[in-house]
Amino acid sequence: MENKVYNFFRFEDLRIYHKALDYSRWINSHLRLMLNDAISDQYRISFSQSAVNIAINIAEGSGRNKSQFVYYLKMAKSAVRECVVFTSVGLSEGYFSEEVHEESRNYLIEISRMVGALITSLQKGRRTDSGEHDDHDEMIDSSLDDEHEI
Repeated sequence: MENKVYNFFRFEDLRIYHKALDYSRWINSHLRLMLNDAISDQYRISFSQSAVNIAINIAEGSGRNKSQFVYYLKMAKSAVRECVVFTSVGLSEGYFSEEVHEESRNYLIEISRMVGALITSLQKGRRTDSGEHDDHDEMIDSSLDDEHEI
C-alpha cells in the first residue's frame, strides 16, 4: 500500500492550487511579451494579480473551516471570471492572438470546473453515525481524493 506524503500547508496537496499556479505562470509569460506603454502596464498588473488571486484564495480558504473554505473558493471563481474578462480584452485590443485567447479560456474553464467540483464536494460533506461531520482536515482529504477523479 502506498503511503501518501502531505505537505505542511495542506493547500499544496490540492491539484487545483497547482493548476492555478500553472495558469498564473503561463499568463505572465504571455503578458511579458506585450509592448510597454501605460495602458498595457496597468492591464498586465491587473491581469497578473487576478490570475494569482485564484491560487491565493484557494490557499487562504484551505486554512479555514468548511463554510469559509467554500467562501474563498467562490472568491477564486470570481478571480477566474476577472481573468476571462482580461482575456477577452486582450484579444480585442490585439494583445493576444486568437490561439492565446483560446488557450487562456480553456485553462480558465478547467480551473472553474475544478473549483466548482471542490465546492460541491465540501458542501456535500460526509455523514457519520452521529450526524454531520465537520472535521476540516478530513474534508480536505476527501476533496483531495475527489480532485484526483476530476
